[in-house]
Amino acid sequence: MFTNNFDPVAFSIFSLEFRWYSLAYIAGILIGWVYCKKKLIKDQKILDLFDDFITYAILGIIVGGRIGYVLFYNFEYFFNNPIEILFVWNGGMSFHGGLIGVIIASNLFSKLNKVNTFIFLDLVSLSAPIGIFFGRIANFINSELYGTPTEVPWSVKFIAVDDINRHPSQLYEAFLEGIVLFFMLQFILKKNFAKKTGQISCLFLVLYSFFRIITEFFRTPDLHIGYLFFNLTLGQLISAVFLSIGLALYFYLKNEN
Repeated sequence: MFTNNFDPVAFSIFSLEFRWYSLAYIAGILIGWVYCKKKLIKDQKILDLFDDFITYAILGIIVGGRIGYVLFYNFEYFFNNPIEILFVWNGGMSFHGGLIGVIIASNLFSKLNKVNTFIFLDLVSLSAPIGIFFGRIANFINSELYGTPTEVPWSVKFIAVDDINRHPSQLYEAFLEGIVLFFMLQFILKKNFAKKTGQISCLFLVLYSFFRIITEFFRTPDLHIGYLFFNLTLGQLISAVFLSIGLALYFYLKNEN
């Protein structure tokens, strides 16, 4: 059993606090950006556009992630306290909302530059597990999105939450949605199993959603939402929708002439 008593603030400069969660976003974006430019992008036109695209992607992540959290997870609270929608430093971001935001931003940027949207979405999909990994580690440090009670030897006691031994569900997600997903997608790319532009994006949706559904069985649901249909969490239900979309789009692209 491990006792988690980490400080969510990484360091402070005068009165300015730098939190692990913010640093995780920055690290994920920077490493993903460099990885795409140095390892993935072969076309000079896409390389020239990529720096500008990153600005769109960042806005999509932040705006989409926040709006997604408001709509999916805490609509009633923010309906009554609309000004707090802007207080992103207090936490509250939805991965699925950020995903929708990136899709919209990629589509807008691609249309403006007359490029296939899936080119950028494939790049995002191949590098996104890097950011997901850092994000889940930050969740663990922050003692948020914690797991269900357990007595397994690797259980964690989150001091900021309670005195109960719990699954480190954030680390399960970091491993599956970050490390495993990253190497699976690289393997698929290297072996050319996804032959058409866009299929990598579809497989990202399918695999991420599958891993998210599995790991949420070990994660405590949001207390104000609880379990829903068939004793599933909201995250699992949303992931099931995205998994279905990914599968349908994959086979549509595969059979497209």
